[in-house]
Parts: sequence; C-alpha cells; structure tokens
Amino acid sequence: MESTISLTNQEIVKEEPIKLLSPQNPTPEETIFLSNIDQAVIFPVETLFFFEIPPNKTPASTLPVFDLVRKAVAEVLLVPYYFMAGRLQFNQESNRLELLCNNGGVLFVCAESGLELKDLGNLSLPNSTFHLLIHRPGLYKSLADTPLFTIQAIPSTLEISRKAHRKLNDILVTRFKCGGFALGIMTNHGVLDGKSASEMFHNLASICRGEGLKSQIIHNNRTSLRARNPPQIKFPHNEYVKLPKIPSLPTSFSSQNKTSPSPLIFSRKYYYKLFPFTQETICLLKEKAMVSCSSFEAIVAHTWKARTKAVFGQNPDGFSTVLFAVDIRGKISPNLPDGYVGNAVITAFATAKVKDLEEKPFGYVVEKVKEGRDRVTDEYVRSVIDWLEVHRGVPATCDGNFYVSAWGKLGFGGLDFGLGKAVYGGPVVSGNDEFVLLLSDGSGGLNVWLGLEKEKMERFMVHVLEI
Repeated sequence: MESTISLTNQEIVKEEPIKLLSPQNPTPEETIFLSNIDQAVIFPVETLFFFEIPPNKTPASTLPVFDLVRKAVAEVLLVPYYFMAGRLQFNQESNRLELLCNNGGVLFVCAESGLELKDLGNLSLPNSTFHLLIHRPGLYKSLADTPLFTIQAIPSTLEISRKAHRKLNDILVTRFKCGGFALGIMTNHGVLDGKSASEMFHNLASICRGEGLKSQIIHNNRTSLRARNPPQIKFPHNEYVKLPKIPSLPTSFSSQNKTSPSPLIFSRKYYYKLFPFTQETICLLKEKAMVSCSSFEAIVAHTWKARTKAVFGQNPDGFSTVLFAVDIRGKISPNLPDGYVGNAVITAFATAKVKDLEEKPFGYVVEKVKEGRDRVTDEYVRSVIDWLEVHRGVPATCDGNFYVSAWGKLGFGGLDFGLGKAVYGGPVVSGNDEFVLLLSDGSGGLNVWLGLEKEKMERFMVHVLEI
C-alpha cells in the first residue's frame, strides 16, 4: 500500500477522554426507531480532517480551537443532535436494534504529536496507521459501552509533552511551532449516513466560527421508512444476500450478539493501491462512453470493467456485479424532509456477463450503471425495505462482487473551524477488498482506492490504464 509514513503509538500522546453530555437530553429517556436501511449498516465510520495554520497566524493561535470545539459540541451541537450522545441497544421483543437517548456521552480527546503535517506527505493517500488520529473507544465492547460519536483533536508539533494524564475537566495544549492540526471523528453509520454526517460536521464548524447552527432543522423520525404490513416484495433484489452468507462488514442483521463491531483492519492477503483520475482523464472516459453520463457513472463503469477482467477473466460465462449507493431523499413519495438524519441511501446494482463487459463497447457498461441508478424508484425503495424486513439480508459484496462508495461527493474538504478550510478531509480507510472508495483529490479529480490479491492487482493495474 502507498504511504509516506507509518505512525506509531509513540508519536501520538493522548490525554484521557472527556465525556460530553447533551444539555437537553429528553426526560424520560427517548427510544428512536431505526429503519431497515439503518439496521443494514451498523458499523463505525472514521473521518479525518487536516488543517494547516493560515499564513497570517502564529502556531499559538490554533490553541483555542480545541477548547472551542469541545464547547461547541457540549453546549450547542448536542442540543439538536442529543441522540448522538446516546447508545444502541438490542430490543429482544422486536428483534432489532434501536437508538436509546440515554445521554451516555460523546467522547472528546486531545492528543499531541511530535510530527509536522508535512512529515505525513500527501494527506490524500490512504494510510492504515492514520487510525491513531481517531479515538477508538475499544473493540467489541458492549453496545451500552460504545459511544456513537467520538472526536480526537491532534495538533502537529515538534516537541511532545509527556506530562501525566490530566484531570478530565482540564484541557491543556502544548505550545506548537507548526500549529497545524488534525481532527478525527468517529460516528456510526446506522445513525447517520454520509450526507447527514457531513451536515453535522458543517454545523459543528459553523458553531465554532461563531455563526451558530448552519442547519436549523433536524429530522430524526425514521418511521416513514418502516416496512409495510404485510411486506410487499415486488423485485428480486439480487443486490442483497440472505444470511448466513454474509460479507465482512457487520450489520445488526449479522451481529446480534449485542457487541459493537470493530473497525476493519488491513489484511496481509491483499495489496492496496490508489489510482488517480484527473479531470482530463474523466473527460476522456465520458467521451469514450458516447452516451450522456456523470463522472461517477464513467468512473464506476471503468473500474467495474477493469476489475472484472482482473477477477473474473477465467470465467467469461459468469456474471459480475457492482454495487453502489443511491440517495432516496427525493425519490420516494412523500420526499424525505430536509434535515433528515437517518440513512437515506439504498444499494443499487449493475450486473452483466463477464464476456459482455470485456468485449462490448464502453458505452454498454456505462448504460448498465445508469440502468442501476434509474431502477431506484419509490416502489423499488419500498420493496427493498420490505425485503430486508423478511430476509434480514445485507449488500451482496461476495463472490467477487464489490461496492463503490463515493466519499468524494460528500463535501468534507470545505470544513472550516475559523482558521481556514481543511486541506484534506476523507475516510480512514479499512482493509476490505469488497469495497472501492472514490476519494476527492482536492483539484476536481477523483482517486480510486481498492485492494486485491497480488495477481489480481497486477492484472487490474494493466486493465485500468486501458482508456
């Protein structure tokens, strides 16, 4: 895997976590219904932002940022987002997870590093050791002990302060020469989807800038996505698979032992690489398609075609499938309200014979992807929800098929806490060959990140250049 530096525990010194509580948690405690779409994606999502010190600022000017973020979360953000201080719990009677607003708390951590941001090289390159810049409250802890939201603020300095652990209510930050910092945030996908999480991050940044909540309306009632009674399954839904044949990503359907799934780690079996696609390259792909298509559709089609050749090349009569998320906020009737914070995406798919993907024009592959997106209508969404109610399945990322996750569309790079926009914002990637990430390169292009076994990766590296 490409990386510039491997961080170690010795280079990151963390203070004790501070527990931030909502000042207006409901009394008595509220229990929030989680939809079947929420239930299918119960796993932690780790997002990392890097900030440089502005040219007209001194390193000392960044010191108040950390106390500012802490106060913004505790005093303002956790009023409308009070449920983020709650916990997941498994309801034995309904046999499903629900969100308990018990004010269990959000964990906030300050940390220090002996490195400068420039020592990390290209911040957009995935680096498995960047998980040290995220506060992970523990692996496989009980749901009651697992926060839904953690924040870790890590300044970049030249000298590590190795003082003893401080009091929980006393945040101290050493004076820095560099002044840059990293902000690592962990949320649970079952509570917020990508768009909802991005809106929450921008709300937090707006509060820190002194502008208050950017979005005043937050809708957390998810009952509009409840399954019909009786369920009405009107499509085959090959994009999902019934248990126990499950992929590696855990969900409430596959993890009902009342523990919190851990973040995935990199497998030594796979090679991980990042492939850059500039704006010019994307334009070439769209021209090659000879049909009107988006950049996303062109990149997905090209990646699918190249990966199919690499993975299924010896089985021309087999089938290859690519999965990807489609936002349903404006596709169902009535539309989901502005500020809806639950999961409002479902899994779409495109499938074709291997030999067709290899031999037919690129436009054929693009059309298959477009058909997958167009398939998502109100009736299709309702059918998905009902299918999940009956079968408790998960996205079919198995048997060589894969899921494309478009992080580059979420607008994380524009985050500004008052000292300038983030120089990079994106996921802390995990080692999973079933997922391909589309990451922003910061200049209008996209970086495609994926993992494959050595021989398959070598073949993919040849086919991905066939533009």
